[in-house]
Amino acid sequence: MSRKKIVAGNWKMNTSLTEASELVKRVVKEAGNAPVIKIFFPPFTFLKPVADELTSSNDFFMGAQNCSEHEKGAYTGEISASMISSVGGKYVLVGHSERRTYFKESNEQLTQKIQQALKNNLVPVFCFGEQLAERKSDKHFDTVMKQLTVLKNFPKEQVQNFVLAYEPVWAIGTGETATPQQAQEMHAYIRKTLSEMFDASLASGISILYGGSCNAQNAKELFSCADVDGGLIGGASLKAEDFCKIINSF
Repeated sequence: MSRKKIVAGNWKMNTSLTEASELVKRVVKEAGNAPVIKIFFPPFTFLKPVADELTSSNDFFMGAQNCSEHEKGAYTGEISASMISSVGGKYVLVGHSERRTYFKESNEQLTQKIQQALKNNLVPVFCFGEQLAERKSDKHFDTVMKQLTVLKNFPKEQVQNFVLAYEPVWAIGTGETATPQQAQEMHAYIRKTLSEMFDASLASGISILYGGSCNAQNAKELFSCADVDGGLIGGASLKAEDFCKIINSF
């Protein structure tokens, strides 16, 4: 089964509306022919404008950086999955390390967020990865396995349509990057774990992205790894030239 190749840009809390529009237009123009799925994850305020820029663009999609675990109600400041879907969203990040760290999101919350995403026809991009201390103490595999247990709350028929994103937390925004060997080792371990949780068919068919200071210089080598299907890009996705180079790195 041929896995989807994906390059996604997580803008985090960056850009103005003008900057967002200019960035999308340039990437669509310069990387529109790349035979990979391209996803923008802008701040909530720019979801609709970004989606409007992509209506006629092949293999470009808009997603949200987070969604509430609640369907609707008195949750000031929260954004529901149905709201994201209503403005053209197709994907949503769930479990990003910054959400886990700063907002203490639990596995129970992440399960509820995925449930809301699925209910509203959004594809969950499920993020996970170890902290530096866990890597140094050789607990990185155990940490990732525990985080992946969230997937057990969903049937194979749903999970096989998810996108997974391994993000070594020690390599996010630090300039540090897992070596291609480290990335491949973990991605292979993730597939092995998924095979044991579900079956070999799901494990071999699901797209697993690498996230962690992936940039225009190292993307080609990382993407050449057998079990790496693309990247969840942070800072480099804010620079059109760099993001286009990453998209064209396959």
